[in-house]
Amino acid sequence: MRILIVSDAWYPQVNGVVRTLETVRSELGEMGHDVHIISPDQFRTIPCPTYPEIRLALFAKRKLARMIDALQPVAIHIATEGPLGQAARAYCLKRELPFSSAYHARFPEYLHARTRLPLSISYRGMRRFHNKSQSVMVATESLREELADRGFNRLNIWSRGVDLNLFKPRPDASFGDFPKPHWLFVGRVAVEKNIGHFLDLDLPGTKFVVGDGPQLAELKSKYPNAQFLGKKVGEELAVCFASADVFVFPSKTDTFGLVILEALASGTPVAVFPVQGPADIVRGTKAGAIDADLRKAAMAALELDGKDARALAEQYSWRNSASQFLHNLAPFSGGFDGAAAKRLAVEDITEAKEPAIVMPAQ
Repeated sequence: MRILIVSDAWYPQVNGVVRTLETVRSELGEMGHDVHIISPDQFRTIPCPTYPEIRLALFAKRKLARMIDALQPVAIHIATEGPLGQAARAYCLKRELPFSSAYHARFPEYLHARTRLPLSISYRGMRRFHNKSQSVMVATESLREELADRGFNRLNIWSRGVDLNLFKPRPDASFGDFPKPHWLFVGRVAVEKNIGHFLDLDLPGTKFVVGDGPQLAELKSKYPNAQFLGKKVGEELAVCFASADVFVFPSKTDTFGLVILEALASGTPVAVFPVQGPADIVRGTKAGAIDADLRKAAMAALELDGKDARALAEQYSWRNSASQFLHNLAPFSGGFDGAAAKRLAVEDITEAKEPAIVMPAQ
């Protein structure tokens, strides 16, 4: 099946959404499906206000329509609610094509943290965006229940996986001679991740932060005793996870927390708040500690066995995640209407004054 994923989050960003989409695309390819990505790097972009690492596509509607018309997918998945997601949604609604979408991030909470915009306003916008979708994919059962209570429809579970070959216990891994215990956070260095709360905790030893983002300079200045290691990927990232005694995840806005699985797979117990997503992963296990007092959770996690953390991670498979994604799609009942698409493409190209688009190789 030819599947199109439209995402405002893509490389060079490195985050859970990007890694999830890339890995699921690879898994689906191995399963025999033809998966294409439309992402900001294929458009003219501007930096996102307050977050310049994120690029926002400009004037995407017509170009995106021509790209979809040329591709003729059998299923369209809209991964994000940004400019490309909005353009893809408009395309599907105009042509009366079904589509699926995903609730990857607590966008209303992000906006509230940055701008103090009331949650009621942003949730109204999110409902409007997703309730035209035939399938809204969410990472956990508790998130599905919360969104259902907020008026979201057609919610389906799409869990996550972890690369157990890359993220694994490494007995020789170490951050060096810094005082122990070693506490680790990995993720975007941004206000919604609540990293300052982690760095404020009265914990013995040394705190390490891996990642980049708009709050990095501020936190480095405010917390000179913490070790900021910058962005890490691949083997370097895996070694960082395996070097820590405890992975501390202070975010209260993540819908899942892929980095939590990567820490667990590395044999590193985790400490989290009792919030949906992170707590769902470790609740009822010996792999992590949950407490409204994150210091108490961190100290409790220090006493846990890394073997239990690894055992929990081994229950998560990217192949299962890809299968869930596939099951949750909304394929067109009769396939793509090529004749109608061709007429629409001619209309759009005539109206636009841009050159024809050649789909890049994926």
